[in-house]
Amino acid sequence: MLEIRPFTPADLDVVTALAREQDFAPGIGDIEIYANTDRQGVWLAWQDNAPVGCIAAVTYNPDYAFIGLFVVKPEHRGQGIGRRLWQHALKTLSGVQCIGLEAAVQMVGFYERAGFQKDCITTRRQMLFRSEASLDASPSQRSDVAVVPLHEVSLEAIQRYDERHEISPRPHFLELWLRHRAGDVFAARDAEGECHGYVRIRPCLLPIGEGWRVGPWLAEDPGMASLLLNNALDHHNGVVLIDTPGHNPSAKTILSARGFKPMTSTVRMYKGVIPRGHDRNVYGLACLELG
Repeated sequence: MLEIRPFTPADLDVVTALAREQDFAPGIGDIEIYANTDRQGVWLAWQDNAPVGCIAAVTYNPDYAFIGLFVVKPEHRGQGIGRRLWQHALKTLSGVQCIGLEAAVQMVGFYERAGFQKDCITTRRQMLFRSEASLDASPSQRSDVAVVPLHEVSLEAIQRYDERHEISPRPHFLELWLRHRAGDVFAARDAEGECHGYVRIRPCLLPIGEGWRVGPWLAEDPGMASLLLNNALDHHNGVVLIDTPGHNPSAKTILSARGFKPMTSTVRMYKGVIPRGHDRNVYGLACLELG
């Protein structure tokens, strides 16, 4: 018998393992944040009292939600489990004005039949970083702004900046994301304490071993984006992954110059009216699972 049950803290290891096995490279603490952003937003499929799949359908606000973390164990595919999870997610989000997701290329047709439309290509880029590597120091257009660690800038300033440039406000998610104990956060702050960009780097779980994921990564210009990235990469040796939106060609330019290589691509898709136009201040996404 198949049941769809809400996520509980006891399910954390199961969902993390599902994401890791699918090469999602979940960040340390990511799944907990998904569940805490929307406490009815992560679901598991159970068959004969064993977990066989999961999905996240997280509502940021009445205008915007995101579907991700959509996994069915390979040995249980073809049995309608994915369709049940999908239908449950859509029912959960029935009152939301716009729903976003990142689609694997082979799933685009499925989502189009559900009313989603293609928007742009998201590319995951990767490099093996060593601290002794030379980092580009492209000048920013803002000489009055300094890059500082999180404790030297107010969370409210970062939230104000994020709200101006992201597709929809996400203050609760952002507070959980930036204050998580894993990883580091840096922000571009002016003398008045206002934020002009920020970045987070966090440890992640690769199929074998661990690495680092960078995101969100937002900045006012390519030079500021480079300075923030330099601070994020410094002293974080190993495999580094960054998911870059197709609407910002400068992200590709910066990362290619540093040796990042494209690894995989997904298709950003939306159903409904997008709350706000895209912003080229977004260089890297927080995570594919929540947009």
